[in-house]
Amino acid sequence: MNESRSEQIMECLRQLHMSTPDMEAAAVVHRSGLVMSSTLPLGAVEDRVAAMSAAMIALDERIAQELSRGRLLQTYLRGEHGYICMVAVGDEAVLTTLARDGAMVGLVLHSMQRVAQELAQLI
Repeated sequence: MNESRSEQIMECLRQLHMSTPDMEAAAVVHRSGLVMSSTLPLGAVEDRVAAMSAAMIALDERIAQELSRGRLLQTYLRGEHGYICMVAVGDEAVLTTLARDGAMVGLVLHSMQRVAQELAQLI
């Protein structure tokens, strides 16, 4: 059976969830700010999350460049109730995830990097 690109992207998100127990949700966002695929929780405004993720990764890339840190690999925020992690997916998209408070962030980011490489082949 031949899966569509959207189905393949969603399957990558499912695999990410299965391999990373501390992960609560994920979204693949185009750099223009549009959601490509998402497992965000009910109540999350996907379009707003997508736009903010695209803006955040663009800003973080500019900061890394300005401060001579090289190509941005990943960024994450720690909030009172957990983490928001972002990894670039090639030049076209961003993988954004939510992880529980107390998550092993290194494992989450490592899993995200692996999936981002797979997603880059699809996008």
